[in-house]
Amino acid sequence: MSTTSNRVLALFGPTACGKTDLLLKLFAANDRSLKRPVVVISADSVQVYRGLDIGSAKPDAGLLRLLPHELIDVRDPREAFSVGDFVRLADEACERALAAGALPVISGGTAFYIKAFMFGLPSAPIASDEQRLAVQDDFKRLGPQAMMEELCLVDPMSASRIEPNDHYRIARALEVFRASGKPLSSYRVPTSPRSRWTVLPLAIERPRSELYARVEARVDAMMAAGLPQELACLAAAGLGPDDPGLRAIGYAEFFAEDALATVSGRWEGEGLERVAAAIKLHTRRYAKRQLTFMRALPGVLWRHPDDSARIEADIRAWLGA
Repeated sequence: MSTTSNRVLALFGPTACGKTDLLLKLFAANDRSLKRPVVVISADSVQVYRGLDIGSAKPDAGLLRLLPHELIDVRDPREAFSVGDFVRLADEACERALAAGALPVISGGTAFYIKAFMFGLPSAPIASDEQRLAVQDDFKRLGPQAMMEELCLVDPMSASRIEPNDHYRIARALEVFRASGKPLSSYRVPTSPRSRWTVLPLAIERPRSELYARVEARVDAMMAAGLPQELACLAAAGLGPDDPGLRAIGYAEFFAEDALATVSGRWEGEGLERVAAAIKLHTRRYAKRQLTFMRALPGVLWRHPDDSARIEADIRAWLGA
């Protein structure tokens, strides 16, 4: 049932599409007509990690003063963070926001977080700590390729949906199979919205050429802002390519050719150019996958981020304001 106390705005879109600028215009500009305070609940699988700031485009202190955020810096990069963790913490954050009289706004680009929040989690079992550790040990001992080959044998449907470098989802699918003896793909995926929240799903998109140009500019800005130095600090703290946080686009690329050179700070010129080119390529591909996934979600209002007046009208009508 829809009430004023269970409404949650989900504002999402692919990476670099302009979500943050739109949030500022809607909810922090002096001339805004939406006066209700908001709490942004980050639906970003990298911003949850402490120390991964530049490469995740994490909001800075100035932005956080204007728009309070939740689910930022809630995990060490060595720790896994699952979609189940996200839904649980997002539910709690929405409750806190509503209790304070604020509108919860789920915003980010991790599409399966958005979907799970709206529709709930699949009915697949949760692996025990022992089973999860066993899969992690096998990843280290056998390598990602061998683990993907195992998944292809026991759950070819899931394997066909998962990118080879998506170690988290490979591990999750293997955990489910080892825990239950059944493939993850055999479990029911919810198709009806959860009754706990009334969600307005509002997605933003740009023409592909425009989006890709923004991706290129964003990566260049991250490199200029000190992304290589940020990676070097993380590596000097003992973090590496096997840690969940550093498998993300924007970090994993530094380890692809020569991690030692990156860590010691000896990379310059062509080395960093290759890293930047790889990040741009992977980000463009990721944005394409994000759009494909998001377009499959039912009931989504699609808008161009520059059409803020129309978006504002959509929100006001939904709120009954």
